[in-house]
Amino acid sequence: MIGFPLRVWPGRWTVCRLAPDDAVPAWATLPAPLVVVSRSQTELSILVPEAHVPDQVTSERGFRVIEVVGPVPFAVTGLIASLSQPLAAAGISLFPVATYDTDYVLVKDASLASAVDVLRAAGFTVE
Repeated sequence: MIGFPLRVWPGRWTVCRLAPDDAVPAWATLPAPLVVVSRSQTELSILVPEAHVPDQVTSERGFRVIEVVGPVPFAVTGLIASLSQPLAAAGISLFPVATYDTDYVLVKDASLASAVDVLRAAGFTVE
């Protein structure tokens, strides 16, 4: 897993929670480098840049994006585990996201410097 370099993105992201039957709001469709919309029986969850989210929306703000520089083949196993284990051991919470081409780990802005140090100590190259 350590063969995949990591890249820290500028900016801050927010994870939002809406009702499961809500329509996807217009602010969630604005152009952005990463937007994730997922719906379950209990919620509509949206990850977007923090600047896109209206104040009244239920959300957890202040996430930073750490990208696994991909593409990552589907046959690769344990990648998220190799990132999450050292972060968990250091007491750093994460929010993982997977796309077709790669994976992302989001950590709170206040934990970013520590997360980068931990991941480097675990053998990852972090840009």
